[in-house]
Amino acid sequence: MTYATRIDRALERLHEEGRYRTFIEIERKRGAFPYATWTHPDGTERPVTVWCGNDYLGMGQHPVVIDAMHRAIDAAGAGSGGTRNISGTTIYHRELEQELADLHRKQAALLFTSAYIANEATLSTLPKLFPGLVIVSDELNHASMINGIRNGRCEKHIFRHNDLAHLREILAGLDPDAPKVVAIESLYSMDGDFGPVAGVLDLCDEFGALSYVDEVHAVGMYGPRGGGIAERDGLMGRIDIINGTLAKAYGVMGGYIAASARMVDAIRSYAPGFIFTTSLPPAIAAGAAASVRHLKTDRALRDHHRTQARILKMRLKGLGLPIIDHGSHIVPVHVGNPVKCKMISDRLLEDHGIYVQPINFPTVPRGTERLRFTPSPVHTPDDMDHLVGAMDALWSQCALNRADLAG
Repeated sequence: MTYATRIDRALERLHEEGRYRTFIEIERKRGAFPYATWTHPDGTERPVTVWCGNDYLGMGQHPVVIDAMHRAIDAAGAGSGGTRNISGTTIYHRELEQELADLHRKQAALLFTSAYIANEATLSTLPKLFPGLVIVSDELNHASMINGIRNGRCEKHIFRHNDLAHLREILAGLDPDAPKVVAIESLYSMDGDFGPVAGVLDLCDEFGALSYVDEVHAVGMYGPRGGGIAERDGLMGRIDIINGTLAKAYGVMGGYIAASARMVDAIRSYAPGFIFTTSLPPAIAAGAAASVRHLKTDRALRDHHRTQARILKMRLKGLGLPIIDHGSHIVPVHVGNPVKCKMISDRLLEDHGIYVQPINFPTVPRGTERLRFTPSPVHTPDDMDHLVGAMDALWSQCALNRADLAG
């Protein structure tokens, strides 16, 4: 069998299973989010409304962010010119790290090109700092966390999702003198459920473990200043390492960790994923800093967003669609069939101008395929009416069960 034949067969399997992924080419219009222009495969351009973006609050279109980026690119040019160690540290990077450290009430923060890299680089570096380290991880943690732990080549244990009793059992069975890290997310984006952060921190205190909390889907969204679930619950001071992103609620790009100055200095000095990567362009750093700074004071935007999410969940539940509602801003509609999931996604786009991507394996387990909606403060009542009507019609056309699975 030739290499080309093997590649063809691998792609055929994805098509057969209904989980082949296609790029939907859209052009966002400044100041018009969530509306965009979709380039159809036949070459025509069609208007669409984006319902699956991670720019949860529309900050990628906010004048404060765009103006800051324009000023930075006019002042500093396009690229950073190097890694952070070699000519790639600018005043824009430093200002952003200061904003992030302040956001999380930590001594320091460290900027990466993405939250994926921040997770992978940090978790793979911790075993270098703590020989004999044992990492205990929630089974539904991000792929970046899983890869970081794997690449760290240390002893690892997986506890059942959000199961504090199982976590306690694992920690109790470890060598009391071994260094330990417990890694969780504060908000799991596929079901929209919250991690038991306070309970995990109690166990970390009891068993002498460091805590690592991924807040990527929560920063900017929760807490008085957008510091995430830990800020909302008054827990930031108890967490050793917080991971966050600048590409979701903040609407720009990049990832980071926030921790003690000593911890940040060690990761900065030992993590290859930081040392050997060209730093973010100054304009990106400036835009992200402006977004973080703005959302520290714009509680009204967060409140409006939560209202939008509650309304959409209520209306979809009213149709009997299978929504699992954990009280977060994530609105997952479970289809449970990869072919029908993609079919609904395709029909929403083609027939209704509604863009929402199907979420299939390996992002979620087989049999739990879903559409994941992300309502924003800038979706209008008419947008929501249009979406709800289209979902009602397509659910019937696909002969899917209507059952309220709200939990």
